Amino acid sequence: MGELILEYEEKMWELFELTKKQMPDLSEAYYGSVKNAVYGEGSLSIKNKRLISLAIGIQAGCKDCMISQTSKALDSGATIEEIFEVCAISVSMGGTLAWSKALIVADYLQERGIIKPAL
Repeated sequence: MGELILEYEEKMWELFELTKKQMPDLSEAYYGSVKNAVYGEGSLSIKNKRLISLAIGIQAGCKDCMISQTSKALDSGATIEEIFEVCAISVSMGGTLAWSKALIVADYLQERGIIKPAL
């Protein structure tokens, strides 16, 4: 899909840190209390919250969100089957546009060596 997605991810996190330093008040608020309130333990498991966030990222077409939420879902114990089920739900709601975004998730997983190429 062009640029190596793992290189993109590395650059994404570098730029993320840069922007946090440039907007410290927003960063502290958003990535402090807001993030803790959303992604803390609650009625939904952290894994399920990350899977929901992945679906929203796919629907929004947010490449950074898809990479981040896929990684964090895996870190929270999500299986490949669960991740692709979320992709399928997103496609059912968003059609071919969502499918094109689910390819980013597949590319990320393939580059990380978590799934093998189909061919």
